[in-house]
This record gives sequence, structure tokens and C-alpha cells, in this order.
Amino acid sequence: MPRLSYAVLGIAVAVRVLAAQSGTAAAGDAYTRYELLAPGSAKFRILYEVTAVAAGATHFFNPIRSGSIASNESVRDRATGQPLLFDIVGQDVASAMGVRGRDSSQKYIRVTLTRPVPANGGESRLLIDKTYEDAKSYYSAGDTIIFSRTLGIRRNAVVLPANYELISCNYPAQILREADGRIGVAFWNNTSGDAALVLKAVPAVPAVTGSAPLVLPRDVTSRLDERAHQNRKIVYLLQQPETHAFDLYHDYTESRAGTGSYVNIVRTGSTASKPSARNLDTGEALTWKLLKGADITAAAPEEPGVTPMTEAVVFRFTAVRTGRSVRLRMSETYTDSARYRLIGNELFWDRTFGRPANTVVLPAGWVLTNSSIPATISDFGDGRVRLDFINPRTDEIAVLITAHRRSK
Repeated sequence: MPRLSYAVLGIAVAVRVLAAQSGTAAAGDAYTRYELLAPGSAKFRILYEVTAVAAGATHFFNPIRSGSIASNESVRDRATGQPLLFDIVGQDVASAMGVRGRDSSQKYIRVTLTRPVPANGGESRLLIDKTYEDAKSYYSAGDTIIFSRTLGIRRNAVVLPANYELISCNYPAQILREADGRIGVAFWNNTSGDAALVLKAVPAVPAVTGSAPLVLPRDVTSRLDERAHQNRKIVYLLQQPETHAFDLYHDYTESRAGTGSYVNIVRTGSTASKPSARNLDTGEALTWKLLKGADITAAAPEEPGVTPMTEAVVFRFTAVRTGRSVRLRMSETYTDSARYRLIGNELFWDRTFGRPANTVVLPAGWVLTNSSIPATISDFGDGRVRLDFINPRTDEIAVLITAHRRSK
């Protein structure tokens, strides 16, 4: 593959190569991992996960930041694990393919996708791997190394060089030790602005001679999962409150080799109906079964906490092959009179969220009056009120929403 020089930071765009008038579309589910290399080298490895979401797109464009030197580049399709063809083009070529830009000197990495992005919410998931050299972002001051970079991507992790300890970080973040002992700093920027991140680290004090790394119990390690890398998301579309019903869909990436099913346990007090599912990588519809009690255990013996009253929807898909992954979307309609109802004339929604990204859309004709947890508020595009909740922590949030009916 050709050697490239390009930047990850910035909004990547996927375009449908039909005509220049087809326009551009923003990418989704972006996550960047920076691995700081030898102090004094000004080099860091970048692993950039991103998804092209424009239906019919055959190419993906990513703007190149000036002032950085790139090497060791590769691009892979995350669904198949296979390498993808890519090259560098200027603004003239990008504009002809629908990418908007005013800077005639702008360069882009252009990736040829394995297949056109499927319609109806389909995706094409990419992994861009490269090494950057940028002395303005990564430098030393005496024994202290400093990583100072404005990050436009919302989900990020920075991994320190081996045998370095973190002494400061200006952005709220998880601190997580890697399997090889390196220290990782991970965060989810839930603001509308870029994160002007500044990390500082110094050589670590040697461990006590003969001491072995601490082996943490499973109940502890489960609390040390990297939140920023989690890419499950769920959207609740509330029906009129008199029905106690809401449609929902949640997206999930499965990468465990041999896995060919997903068990969605129905929360106690809720009733599930109208299940459906799709493989977002291919657009393929998936099969499903609504099971209860012992039938769940027979279908998924590893599923914990199943009782005779437990209900679940079990979705089936082609088992994941080694080095590959699959992106799934499961949809259902839930009815829950305890957590979604009318109190007098007021809509009342009371539900806990465990995932980092959750969206609630009010039914048509309702005005938001209360939200107990901070949310980003917007128009869903059809006049309905949309609330986006981002929880960068590993705990659950108890979301209470009320609304009143709009006067006609």
C-alpha cells in the first residue's frame, strides 16, 4: 500500500460516489487510542476506529492535519479484518466526489470500502493504524513527558510509555493499567467542544524487588473496563404515555470468535414484543426467538441469573470468525406501566441506564419539563424532543423525565 501522511483529528466524512451533488455525511462511533512511543521521539501510534454511515458510500475520506508526519500506515475493514486500499487526494478530487471544503491545499486519505454502505442504517467500520511524529503535541521538559493535543473525537485513550507514571491530567479520565503494565488514560468527552488535553508523566519509581503484579479478583476487574471504548448505544422512542409502550433499538459489536447469538434479557416489570434485528455490516435480517426460564438456559447456558420467570429475546447470527467482528442492531417494543406512565396529565419516565450512550425521544406533542440527569436537548428532526445522555462513569444513572402535552 502507498505511504501516507494524514491526520486523524477532525470530522471524517464518508461520501456516496454517485455524483458531486450527492454531498457528504458525517462518520459515527469514532474512537482514538494514542500510544506514546519513546520519550524524545515526538512519535505516537494512533489506532482510530471510525464508521462510515452514508448509505451507498463506496469511499471514505479523512482530512489530513498539517504539521504532522505519518508512517507505518494501514487501514482495515473491522468486519472482515481484511486490509483496505487507500491513497492521498487533494481538495479538487475530494470536492468532485462530494466532500465540501474551502482550503485548496487540504489533503485527504481516501479509503476504498469493501462494499457500499448498506441502506437503512447500515455501516462500514474501519480501523486506521499509523504512527505520527508531532513535536508540538508530544515533547519533553526535563524528565517530564507532555502530551498536549486538542481532541475533536469524543472517545479517546492515551497510553503512556512503559515504565512511566502519570503525574497530571487536566481532563476527567479513567486511569487503567494495561496488561503489559503501561498506564492508560481514557475518557469520554461529553461536551459540545473539543477537549484540550494535557497529560504529564515521569519515569516510574522501580517496584519493590521481587514483588509480583497484583492479580485482581473478577468483581474488581469488571469495574475497570474502559468506558470510552464501549460502543453499545440504545435509543428509546416513546409512544404516547397512555400505552406505557416505547420502541427501542440498541447497537452492539460482537468480536468474540465463535459467538453466534445475543441474549437480551427483558427487564423485570417490562414486556417485550415485535423483536427484529439486522447485521449493520451487511444489512442482513437476523432470526430471533422469545424465550422464558429454562429455554433461555438451554439456548445460552452461560447466561447468569436466569430464573423460571426470566424472559429474553435470543438473536442468532453467523458465528464470528477469528479476527473479525459484527455490528448488530436489535429492535423491540417494550411495555412497562411502572416506569412509563401518566401521573395526572404529566408524562412520567423513570428508568436506569447502564450503557454510556442513551437517547430518549419524547412522543409527538409533548414538552419537556424535567430531566433529573443532565442531557443534551435537540429536535429529533420531526418536532419531537430528543434527550442524549452520556455517562462516562461505570455506574448506572437513574433518569427521571417528565413532560406535559403541548397546547393545540
